[in-house]
Amino acid sequence: MATKRLVILAPYPKGQAPSQRFRYEQYLDYFEEIGFEVEFHPFLDEKAWSHLYKEGSFGKKAWGISRSFLRRWGLMFKLSSADRIFIHREASMIGPPIFEWIIAKVLRKKFIYDFDDAIWLPNYSESNARFHRLKAYGKVKKITKWAHHVSVGNEFLADFAREYNSNVTVIPTTIDLENVHSTIAKHENSTSIIGWTGSHTTMEYLPILLPVLDEIHKELDFKFRVISNLPPEIDRPYLEFVKWNKSTEIEDLAAIDIGVMPLKDSVWAKGKCGFKALQYMSLGIPAVVSPVGVNTTIVQHEENGFLCETESDWKSALEKLLNDRDLRVTLGKKGRETIQRHYSVDANRSNYQKILTT
Repeated sequence: MATKRLVILAPYPKGQAPSQRFRYEQYLDYFEEIGFEVEFHPFLDEKAWSHLYKEGSFGKKAWGISRSFLRRWGLMFKLSSADRIFIHREASMIGPPIFEWIIAKVLRKKFIYDFDDAIWLPNYSESNARFHRLKAYGKVKKITKWAHHVSVGNEFLADFAREYNSNVTVIPTTIDLENVHSTIAKHENSTSIIGWTGSHTTMEYLPILLPVLDEIHKELDFKFRVISNLPPEIDRPYLEFVKWNKSTEIEDLAAIDIGVMPLKDSVWAKGKCGFKALQYMSLGIPAVVSPVGVNTTIVQHEENGFLCETESDWKSALEKLLNDRDLRVTLGKKGRETIQRHYSVDANRSNYQKILTT
């Protein structure tokens, strides 16, 4: 089989961002197996990435962005021999779709456009609020229209993409059950642990749970573990913070007994791909989630997890699981089976092969 050149344009360095790690980075070896020589070109280098979510650092962020633009311009002169181009989210993190326009209209190259959030809507961290207007959110529609093929993480995103492109494939965010999420939670903690994992930018949803956890804590002993890059601005006697560490992330996550994913029912939340629920379920941890967006597809209420809309729903589900280890084990097992059938790397390789070879 002749080797073809696959060029991937991503926002972040390899191995850093969940949207990249659990959508396509874990398929890079597979891409080589099916005949591609893979080139990975992040917009931000490691140094620029390290400053991105720090407060202040305006000069360092500006210099990092400037270096990134120069690298992208240089790459444009090297794409004429590419057989496939894969763009995740955007070729440039700020500004209009200049590079996508060059690829599609000047170089006349077909490209695959991939995204896993409602990235046409404004969404930004406070540390980068002064930059957010430079994001040019409207460019998503143009890039979608210019793409040869669009891959998205759920049907809500697909509905948006189909308004501008008829060639759309849904590929869920997936879990590698063999090499990454290969551990099964033991549910042997003397004090049960309710857990949440995510970046600090998604902590806005945690206050949804606090009244419920406060009420439950009056009667039941438990820990609420938050695994993130930054500690939450919450003070509760039952809360414990574990700093996210790539080398221990699976071990830290597998130590919890119940995984929660509260969400507000917003357009942005409907675009999310249920990654927290997928992680919990892959490790045999029952997922308790808000019935928003793709969560209602991933979780079947009381079969492989719980869908909770009201405070009463949350309280009832969490109390049942805290009081019944066997129920935790049973739902955890069924959740992992769901991942194996529909959301594992093995179950989705053929989807990537199809979009890369047609």
